[in-house]
Amino acid sequence: MSVRPGRHLHRGRTIPRLAHNGPVNDVFPLLAPLLTDEGQALLAVLRDYNPAQELALATRLRREHSAELVSAALTQARLRQRAVAKFGAEDAHRMLFTPHGLEQSTRRTVAEYRARRFRDLGPAEVTDLCCGIGGDAIALVRAGFSVRAVDRDPLTCETARFNVHTVAEGTSLMTARCADVMDWDPANGESVFIDPARRGGRGRIFDPEAYSPPLSWAIEAVRTVGTGAIKIAPGIPHELVPDDFEAEWISDEGDVKEAVLWHARGRPQVITPGARRATLLPSGATLTGRGLPNPDVRKVGRFLYEPDGAVIRAHLVAEVAEELDGGLIDETIAYITADELRPTPYAVAYEITDELPFHLKRLKALLREREVGNLTVKKRGSAVEPEELRRRVKPSGPNAATVFLTRVAGAPAMLIGRPAGPVSVTGEPDW
Repeated sequence: MSVRPGRHLHRGRTIPRLAHNGPVNDVFPLLAPLLTDEGQALLAVLRDYNPAQELALATRLRREHSAELVSAALTQARLRQRAVAKFGAEDAHRMLFTPHGLEQSTRRTVAEYRARRFRDLGPAEVTDLCCGIGGDAIALVRAGFSVRAVDRDPLTCETARFNVHTVAEGTSLMTARCADVMDWDPANGESVFIDPARRGGRGRIFDPEAYSPPLSWAIEAVRTVGTGAIKIAPGIPHELVPDDFEAEWISDEGDVKEAVLWHARGRPQVITPGARRATLLPSGATLTGRGLPNPDVRKVGRFLYEPDGAVIRAHLVAEVAEELDGGLIDETIAYITADELRPTPYAVAYEITDELPFHLKRLKALLREREVGNLTVKKRGSAVEPEELRRRVKPSGPNAATVFLTRVAGAPAMLIGRPAGPVSVTGEPDW
């Protein structure tokens, strides 16, 4: 069963009308089965289904629908449920996905932040190379940009067009071309965003020159255009960052999501060549490096600060330590110690109650004595796995504690404490 082009029912909403007068399979031929009345109704039924019951559900649905349509709808239902964490429920259940495209797509909060930075650079148009399923294009269109998207996979390209058209209602602001991005002429761009593929048949690709396209090509493309950004893996060695680019590491809700290389010829007030930056979402707090030397190693004080992963990746622990008037507990460990509790968006603070040499029996006895059943285990610089420690000490009781398995001045150690509350007017933790 088919419906009029551009008016496909979706749980009480309609997909905005396409600027196209032909049948739906002319507009999105590879996605057409899912865009019929039958396909949309099936997706609506599967919105909140339980994957544990998929086999029985699929058997029942195949009595009423073709096996091909049921399989395609179940695949989309699974992908949409996974996509909620990245895009939010409202967008995820209106979009369509490919497995690889969802895996590589940018989280909505990160894409929106990056679109705001592009807006500060001043272009009206962004060429989105390796656009994937359109996550970044959606954010750019919503921010008012005209977007030219390029991807070499036909299904991915069609999915990106559909998603931007459906979620951002941006048909007039976005064009999509199925082509090899390395055939694109940088001279035709006003600004460019490049998201190279960093996964292959064997999993993640760690060599930036094995990206598709290679990082060196992407760098030269952005330089030629003059304004743009490249999404890269957060573990990129700092020595591979060109001096004429700013490198930014971005975390969201405490998890490092990506790094971005920014370039804007003649805009030093917005993009600082050679700078290293850490940005924490959703707050938007951003820290730029000042080239400080490594902090001194100090005796463990009353408070321990765990820097955000973006701060660590950007090598900005020294900047946070200076802000906190703190030092390191070990020259190789990114934990900051200080005697005072100071508010900072760049690290989580803990009050340390005990500092012990690493000794499992002693830890078990101490936790039993304090009736600790809610045990959080963190490790940095230790070979002991948190789950193994938890299994061996068998925490039990009504109280909570945090154990840090780490090194202090080169020696294996255990630090025991609890999250520090906000600072009160007296300067003490407000428990």
